[in-house]
Amino acid sequence: MAVGPTTRRRQLGADLRRLRERKGLTLEEAGTLVEISKATLSRYETKEGTVKWPTVDALCREYGATEEERLALVELAKGAKIQGWWRSLADPIPESMNLMLTLEDEVVREDHYSCMYVPGLLQTRAYAEAVHRASEMRCTEQEIAHMVDIRMKRQELLAREEPPHIWAVIDEAVLRRLVGGREVMREQLLHLHSQAEQLQVTVQILPFASGAHAAAVGSFVILGGPTPELDVVYVDIIGGGLFMERPEELACYKLAFEYLRAQALDIEASAALLDRACKEL
Repeated sequence: MAVGPTTRRRQLGADLRRLRERKGLTLEEAGTLVEISKATLSRYETKEGTVKWPTVDALCREYGATEEERLALVELAKGAKIQGWWRSLADPIPESMNLMLTLEDEVVREDHYSCMYVPGLLQTRAYAEAVHRASEMRCTEQEIAHMVDIRMKRQELLAREEPPHIWAVIDEAVLRRLVGGREVMREQLLHLHSQAEQLQVTVQILPFASGAHAAAVGSFVILGGPTPELDVVYVDIIGGGLFMERPEELACYKLAFEYLRAQALDIEASAALLDRACKEL
């Protein structure tokens, strides 16, 4: 998979921090060496925002990076200007959605646990419209249409030459929740069944019979980068979303997802349950 600008910027931040810590320098000490503030250097390492490649070059020299490491990081810095298809949209999008789009544009995999709705990448337009009408009560029809258009555009990543692998563990409650009426729900379940037959999509259903489980607190997505240190967890909250990337947070959610996969039905049994739920509508 081609490495895009967001991934390059995040990789740069992770590598700069690794080199500084290898040298045994604090943020303040390292910043003083290249005449930038502690706050500026911290921003360089947080994997967001613009960077100046001469500063990256100077940092690498002070950190004692090898010639290969220095050249690689300078190249990352030169190519780390963030841009994407959503930047040209006429209407603004929420900041949390902006970050989701930048990350999702370059993922190699997504691990979803869904306890309320079908994951957005696997939704039909009618189902997505019903979800947005229910959750965005004060939005106009035009605003709802705009958000649904974005969701449909996001789904194009599944048609890429090298699409990310989507692994979705979906609570049985999602299949039983009548979103948008019987026809909308039937269409959605048929679509989900069809998507689950694609090589890059794996769907498991977590049945009611499995009882208590490892993610009773709610839905989440693990956005997988080209390397583990670029992974991010996204959790839906009212009014936006929460992104987490600290190692201990990632480990917790990754372990929860492993437990969920183990408790869920296998692929064949999940498809059979999807079939039954659709026929019951």
